[in-house]
Parts: sequence; structure tokens; C-alpha cells
Amino acid sequence: MSTLLLEIVTPERKVYAQEVDMVVVNGVEGQLGILPNHIPLVTPLKIAPVKVKKGNTEEVIAVSGGFVEIRKDKVVILAESAELPANIDIERARAAKERAEQRLNAKRDDVDHRRAEMALQRAMNRLDIASSK
Repeated sequence: MSTLLLEIVTPERKVYAQEVDMVVVNGVEGQLGILPNHIPLVTPLKIAPVKVKKGNTEEVIAVSGGFVEIRKDKVVILAESAELPANIDIERARAAKERAEQRLNAKRDDVDHRRAEMALQRAMNRLDIASSK
């Protein structure tokens, strides 16, 4: 069976670069399963886990937005941030979740609700992935 190269890149570093059998991402239009020889495509991503299948194993990576570029034999995810489960600081993610919830519950005009909602989504994504390892 053929494979494809998956690269996950953030502004700071390359988080992941391996040959894989399949990648599952959550785009703004819905979930997308990517196999080798997929039609070329570029689409924005939601804050959601990226599932990576290699042989009989499955990995999950926390990805916070960005874009996926799909080529015939390569998938590149350009993410705002991305973390492998082993690198997620659970206490930091819990603290971020609590801060975001407090901002959303404050009902004050000086709070940027969209930004707080995004922070809450990022924290929840990280906590979900950390708890699944």
C-alpha cells in the first residue's frame, strides 16, 4: 500500500513529518479523510484533532486552526499551533479553559467574546487529546 508524507508546521517549528497511510482533518466545510493520490486541495481548518493512521496505529495531534494543503503524495498542515499528546501541559490547558470560561461568563463589554470562545476551543481540544493518550 502506498503512503503519503504528512507535515505539520507552525510559525515556530515543524511539529510532525512522517510517512502515513491516512490523515483525517476537520475543515470548515466538514471532516475530510485523505489517502494517497487524493485530488489536490487547499482548505481552512477548524480547531480540532488531526487523526493520523499508520499501519495498525492511530495518532491524534491537537491542531488549532490554519490550512491544509493536499497534494498527490503529500499533506501539509500550516497551523497556528499544534501539539503532540505527550507535549500537552494539562495544567496549563485547564488554566486556559478556566480563564476563557470566566471571560465568557463576565458579560462585560470590554471582553472580546470571539477571542475568548477561540481560547476555550483551543483549551478543550488540547484537554481532549491529552486525556485520550
